[in-house]
Amino acid sequence: MKVLVTGTEGYLGCLLAPELMRDGHEVIGVDTGYYKYGWLYRGTDRAPLTLDKDLRHLTVDDLEGVDAVVHMAELSNDPLGALAPDVTYKVNHVGSVRLANLARQAGVSRFVYMSSCSVYGVATGTDVTETSPVNPQTPYAECKVYVERDVTPLADDTFSPTFLRNATAYGASPRQRFDIVLNNLAGVAWTTGEIAMTSDGTPWRPLVHGLDIAKAIRLVLAAPRDVIHNQIFNVGDSEQNYQVKEIADAVASVFTGCRLSFGDNGGDNRSYRVSFDKIATTLPGFSCDWNALRGAQQLHEVFTRIQLDTETFTGRGHTRLKQLQYLIGSGQLDADLFWAAPATATP
Repeated sequence: MKVLVTGTEGYLGCLLAPELMRDGHEVIGVDTGYYKYGWLYRGTDRAPLTLDKDLRHLTVDDLEGVDAVVHMAELSNDPLGALAPDVTYKVNHVGSVRLANLARQAGVSRFVYMSSCSVYGVATGTDVTETSPVNPQTPYAECKVYVERDVTPLADDTFSPTFLRNATAYGASPRQRFDIVLNNLAGVAWTTGEIAMTSDGTPWRPLVHGLDIAKAIRLVLAAPRDVIHNQIFNVGDSEQNYQVKEIADAVASVFTGCRLSFGDNGGDNRSYRVSFDKIATTLPGFSCDWNALRGAQQLHEVFTRIQLDTETFTGRGHTRLKQLQYLIGSGQLDADLFWAAPATATP
């Protein structure tokens, strides 16, 4: 299968592409290169041919002969969405729906969209399922809802979209992110020897390792069409709904000698538990290979091997918001997050 993957130079994309290639797929990458600076360690044995192109500039010609699109390239995380909400909507909502329409026009048969469990926002009572009401709290999560809403009607006898609502990702990646909860706590523990939580850690978060997300995508591409056609799947494991304090405890147990403390309740109001029964029972072969403890151990091994320092952990290379603020502030990106024209040398 010829698969076009957007965001191949991102945190999850650089893990997925080699896995698809090992499965025998021909992979074409697309990435605009915002995060080229964020290379933490050598950790892949292959990489696809990648088009250096903004999602918003893709054309039907770029999709010629493609059997499946895996769309991962959006402005990722909530603080970034708050920085530039208008641009977030243009990229994440308008850009993603445009890509789905281009794929359909080009005869692409499968379109796998990376949605998020953040669409549930604040939920109480029983674990939420794919049919539960959504309650997005941020522009990032709202865009996920809008894309699902607008791409669903495109499904027909020749075009099969699938929406993967991923739990919060964690784990090591050559294009590491330290602005997501478990990875951040692990970096804090390694560089400071202390995890001082400002909240009481009671909110619930479902977690999923980046390689388990890649596994779900691989299985969606391999599944019979009737299993995945126009379907939503929560991606994760029902055993991996954690309170934030449990995530901190797991990290502290691996980073021995780390002092752990909690504050008063407050801060982020998002809290939700998610049911992952549908993907476990419906998608052939899916189960999670990782849990929070194993993920913390993996990060500890990587930090030990590369001798992670504070400057790297806190720097812009591995925090999406800091990197984009730098690119905007230095004039390399314009207000719409398009690359500025390159400087030319004076004769």
